[in-house]
Amino acid sequence: MLISKKLTAAINEEIGLELFASHQYMAMAAYFDDLALKKLSKMFFKQADEERAHAMKFVNYLMDAGGKVEIPDVKAPQATFASVEEAVRVAYDWEMEVTRRINALMALAIDQKDYIAQDFLRWFETEQLEEVSTMDRLLKVVKQAGERNLVMLEAYLSHE
Repeated sequence: MLISKKLTAAINEEIGLELFASHQYMAMAAYFDDLALKKLSKMFFKQADEERAHAMKFVNYLMDAGGKVEIPDVKAPQATFASVEEAVRVAYDWEMEVTRRINALMALAIDQKDYIAQDFLRWFETEQLEEVSTMDRLLKVVKQAGERNLVMLEAYLSHE
């Protein structure tokens, strides 16, 4: 086995959280679709697919490293929001939390001198920069457009 039980447990927990994120973004996409925000809905369905792909990267890594995959229960996502801004804020806050969690996984891999895990986790570190900056920009645009002018958000996303 190339991975410790402690790091295996932490990665299994992360798999559950990545699957939760996929479900959360799917619920947000449906919420946006309900508001006829088709571009925003499409963006969040794509995000949902990416989060599931992230979970699969962790699953495959554990299997390759000889760790035991134990996918935890996945809590139900939030399905209703007071506003588009609230939904995007939830997404931004989530990406900040994921960044903290990936950093904690990296710190554990460093502490355990698990160089293979460190190399694997670097991809996620870089990915989080993209995820956080995307949600940060989106939140700024939503705030600038305001709830009454969300068609401007759709136009913005058309040019992305």
